[in-house]
Amino acid sequence: MPNLVQVMTALVKEQKRLQGKLQSVDAAISALRGINGGGRNVTSIGRPRRHLSAAARKRIAAAQKARWAKFRAQKKAA
Repeated sequence: MPNLVQVMTALVKEQKRLQGKLQSVDAAISALRGINGGGRNVTSIGRPRRHLSAAARKRIAAAQKARWAKFRAQKKAA
């Protein structure tokens, strides 16, 4: 049984050490989020992300499909 007590003590000590490290990591993440403007919808250089409307996404998809159709047609002709 004394061996079990030693193992339990070592595990509790390791748990406390890891909790301390986790708190440090959480603090670093919080600090970076504060610099980055909250961390939501912001690019790596600090500008807000742009959002496309549904109509714009539809136009882009149609243009891409047309490019692929042209590519496949050229490939088939060759």
